[in-house]
Amino acid sequence: MVSSVFSTQKPPTRNQAGGVAFAMSNKHALAQAVVTGTFQNTFYDTGQNQLKEVLRLCENVDTSFIAKAALYSRNKGFMKDMPAFLCAVLSVKDGKLLEKIFPKVMSNGKILRNFVQILRSGVVGRKSLGSRPTRLINQWLTNRTDEQLFWDSVGNRPSLSDVMNLSHVKPKDKAREALHGYIKGSPHNEELLPAFIKEFENFKKTLSGDVPRVPFQMLTSLPLKPEHWDAIAKNAGYLQTLMNLNTFKRHGVFDSPEMVRMIANRLSNRENLKKARIFPYRIMSAYVFSEGMPPEICQALHSAMEAATDNISYLGGKIVVCPDVSGSMTFSSTGIRKGATSKIRCIDIAALVTSAITRKHPGTLVLPFEISVVPFSFNPKLPVLENAKQLSRIGGGGTNCSAPLKRLNDDNRDVDLVIYISDNESWANSYGWRKQRVSQSQSEWDRLKTRCPNAKMVCIDIVANHTTQVKERKDVLNIGGFSDAVFDVISLFATANGADHFVDTIEKIEL
Repeated sequence: MVSSVFSTQKPPTRNQAGGVAFAMSNKHALAQAVVTGTFQNTFYDTGQNQLKEVLRLCENVDTSFIAKAALYSRNKGFMKDMPAFLCAVLSVKDGKLLEKIFPKVMSNGKILRNFVQILRSGVVGRKSLGSRPTRLINQWLTNRTDEQLFWDSVGNRPSLSDVMNLSHVKPKDKAREALHGYIKGSPHNEELLPAFIKEFENFKKTLSGDVPRVPFQMLTSLPLKPEHWDAIAKNAGYLQTLMNLNTFKRHGVFDSPEMVRMIANRLSNRENLKKARIFPYRIMSAYVFSEGMPPEICQALHSAMEAATDNISYLGGKIVVCPDVSGSMTFSSTGIRKGATSKIRCIDIAALVTSAITRKHPGTLVLPFEISVVPFSFNPKLPVLENAKQLSRIGGGGTNCSAPLKRLNDDNRDVDLVIYISDNESWANSYGWRKQRVSQSQSEWDRLKTRCPNAKMVCIDIVANHTTQVKERKDVLNIGGFSDAVFDVISLFATANGADHFVDTIEKIEL
């Protein structure tokens, strides 16, 4: 039975590159956006266009789905901008649903500040907070612990102080009044401040005693000594260490051979990695910024990557991985952000997925493609990061997503699972597109299914466009965007009797 997601599938349309594609339903397009949307420029689109498109989608789905999508975006996709944006939309369209999901979506001060910023921008039709959002913000601030509010105070535009002033929050007692004053920078009773803030303020003045456990942003402006940074590094958890290697390097932590050995041992420790549930993408994110690191740290990241592949579920069967290596894949995976464009390109992610799956499944066939399949000798015995680096160096040119499927059909090869990693903007085989009722990829997949009736296909669209090359149904899963959670989604789809699609999953969320 064909999935309900595409039960009203429209005739072929054009994707952003001008190629033949299938338009997604409004719900499916929104479901993809909520796990990948950053409102930043990508190779084929602008952040402003993405904003307009999400607003259009919200006008064409019910508010219940918007609320569920906001919960999914935050709690499963770990997004920050999109769930805040959807809550802002609900503040105009359905205040009662906003009340239901607000505490569950606003898991920290960053999300709350995003919500306030979006409302005040006017993009959802209002510029003032309004009575209901103001009341919800007040309740949120009141229910936070002292320590949570302190950590929430990191960041600006707007700052937590701005949010407090806009919402006119009233402190629940004298101690909270002192904390509010401290955060706002207004007069307050220092004696009533929590002990951890007193310790922090004393450390700022004297730089003596133990380094307080506070966000890095609160320490970077201080004239810390090397021993302070050593202490911070020693107390850091696995993920904090992984995310701050360059910070440690910049502040001289790696000048000490003892500290280098300690951090390298932490990074390569399989038990630490397993406990922190670190997957390959996290390791790659650290690795691409590791230039100039001590060799022991780089080697530890290689070891961590090999261990991280153990967290990938085994898929089984005859697997084919098709990484897109066309020119558009050299674009940043998170789009262009002034001063903060990610160094990780779409092709780096494609290479990582290919390398990680091949390491877990040594018999995997790899078919890189652009206009055609690109010859490439993939050595599964090489380290995952080395294979990923080599694969990311090939390619360029146009995009023809049907090329790997055509190769499989022409070679009469049996397959159980085909995995595409692409930006999904196939155009090179689309001449005379108005006369075509299906994309070439769809034709080749239908042809393959006559030979391999039990075969399944997963199409990972890294930038989550709103069209697909192959209709979604029981044997085809389209995934918008990429995070380490994708590995679990692939495993679930490959081993289950049917697909657990994004839309279906969102629909099942209870409000």
